[in-house]
Amino acid sequence: SIMRFSNILALSLLSSASAFAPSIARRSFSISTSLQMAELTQDELKKMVGYKAVDDYVESGMVVGLGTGSTAYFAVERLGQLLKDGTLKDIVAIPTSIRTKEQAEELEIPLVTLDTHSKLDVAIDGADEVDPQLNLVKGGGGALLREKMVEVCADKFIVIVDDSKLTDGLGPGFPIPVEITPFCHEHTLRLVGALPSCDGCKPVLRMGSSSSNVNDGDEIAVTDNGNYIVDLHFEEPIKDAVAMANEIKSTVGVVDHGLFCDMTTAVIISSADGISVKEP
Repeated sequence: SIMRFSNILALSLLSSASAFAPSIARRSFSISTSLQMAELTQDELKKMVGYKAVDDYVESGMVVGLGTGSTAYFAVERLGQLLKDGTLKDIVAIPTSIRTKEQAEELEIPLVTLDTHSKLDVAIDGADEVDPQLNLVKGGGGALLREKMVEVCADKFIVIVDDSKLTDGLGPGFPIPVEITPFCHEHTLRLVGALPSCDGCKPVLRMGSSSSNVNDGDEIAVTDNGNYIVDLHFEEPIKDAVAMANEIKSTVGVVDHGLFCDMTTAVIISSADGISVKEP
């Protein structure tokens, strides 16, 4: 089901928002009967869904999972704002990466770990791709293992994206990241590439920064967990994401992968038409 929200409601989320770090030029918006959503920047669209996720799904007393990435950044920012002004109280949060942890600490959001809080009320994170069944590709930023560990423990997993992340089939639009052990990594890369469910893929070892699947260095990218990432490039849509997820995960040497299947509670989507919410 898809529920439409008014452009005015969406824009109001922006009016109280602070600028995206490190810098985004502030813009003036005029509220009229014809709001030009198409004029908003991608960061402004991300801010809208990030703020809405916190406003709609986080309540005082909750344990909250904090995602990683340019869209999740705004959800963390909003949570910090609402804690500071007293709108929310008695919140503890679990970050999914070192950089999210650092952002949350700067905002004085109380942090815990899964070691003390194995059950979360809600987790909020972005996605690199979303298919019609709300299966996801995540891990473009390299935090896929911690994201999955935290988000699978949440009663509700809220995904925040702009409509460019929607796809009819996972694979061609964004490589599937697979986190593997450094030990004999070339062997594991070949094993994954040869799996029947991965037929047609080109496995590429991530180089440079682990937070980008674009080759930006000469050294092998290392995750927060000390592992490597193989990005699986597909020219055709994946036929069965669930089968692929199971087959990759059962491969010795694989730590985890960026296919998040049957986990999503709702996807909040921003577009030139406004904000919509899609549920399974």
